[in-house]
Amino acid sequence: MNTVAGENAPLQRALQQPLMLGLFLPLQSGAWSPSTAPRGTSWSFDYNKRCAVRAEELGFDLVFGLAQWLGKGGYGGGMKFREMSTDPLIVTAGLAAATKRVLLISTVHVLYGWHPLHLAKFGATIDEMSGGRWGLNVVTGYKPSEFEMFALAPIEHDHRYVMADEFVTLLKRLWEDGENVTFDGRFWKTKEAFVAPKPKHGRCILVNAASSGAGLAYAVKHSDLIFVTSPAGADLDKACASLPAHNARIKQSAREQGREVRTIINPHVICRETEAEARAHLQSIIKHEDKVAAENFFKMMIGGDQASWKNSQREQWVVGGNVHIVGSPEQVVDGFRRLKEAGCDGIQVNFFDFLPDLEFFGKRVLPLMEQAGLRLPVSAALSPTEASA
Repeated sequence: MNTVAGENAPLQRALQQPLMLGLFLPLQSGAWSPSTAPRGTSWSFDYNKRCAVRAEELGFDLVFGLAQWLGKGGYGGGMKFREMSTDPLIVTAGLAAATKRVLLISTVHVLYGWHPLHLAKFGATIDEMSGGRWGLNVVTGYKPSEFEMFALAPIEHDHRYVMADEFVTLLKRLWEDGENVTFDGRFWKTKEAFVAPKPKHGRCILVNAASSGAGLAYAVKHSDLIFVTSPAGADLDKACASLPAHNARIKQSAREQGREVRTIINPHVICRETEAEARAHLQSIIKHEDKVAAENFFKMMIGGDQASWKNSQREQWVVGGNVHIVGSPEQVVDGFRRLKEAGCDGIQVNFFDFLPDLEFFGKRVLPLMEQAGLRLPVSAALSPTEASA
């Protein structure tokens, strides 16, 4: 199946937006920023539920949860950056009952001991709970320490995507086939396997982040949404210069397979009434860096055999996110416009202090996005039934 079917399917409604809008949920302590500057952001389910509900009220299209596996102390430092970390699959199941419209995307490391039959059943269940709003962000993992937590040997980079291809091929069959599935794969096998109920819209939404050749070959074959990273690091000017060719290559590769994919990038947004205020807040975050945590986080993000973050600078990882957009509401919207012109179909924002920053974003930035033609009003993106609810 090329994409999730039906004009009223939640994904199809999100795709109607000129620029899709997602929120990167802070499921880990410290979220993206190894900084001790004052904030109220929390990893707790209650806090993330409040973020998701408010994002939905503001018209966001999706909320997304990152998965990770870290030892005691997380990335270290006095703040024990990211030591506390909830599981996105479980969190999105909880959010299914708290939300009505927003897409719920969970990350799962599919090579850490999973069988496709487990994930097909769990995904179909959350799909039913959410009315067809659940999606899976497939990651293969790349940190040796994570594989070792599960008593697994690290897997060579390109081979991970060979395995992921088979995993998701079987996963889709279990969601789509109306009969029992017997599958004799190289890595996974089933005999007379069956999953019901079936996902409401044919199959669940499929997402992944990829930059390497093998990763992108997998992504254009299977994914509906592809999370892209800036090949040039977090600087907005450099990112907007490098992204057009990157996005075009991804979309052309998908078209060669008869598919259409959408790309989404993750900007860290620091927005205040004036650029001076926003820049001062940026400097405060950097000034209060937890040096040990920041150093460990940076080394992890640029290390290993992944290709996504190689041109990022250490100071950029004190703030976090993929691209930094800092300034007044007007400047932030202009940054979003530039990312769209660079070929990005959506943005998935994260903040330093999530709830108050999200509230300011809704009050000052979203109306300007509508004026700029980057967003349709919430009611315009809803079906007639939803709009009258």
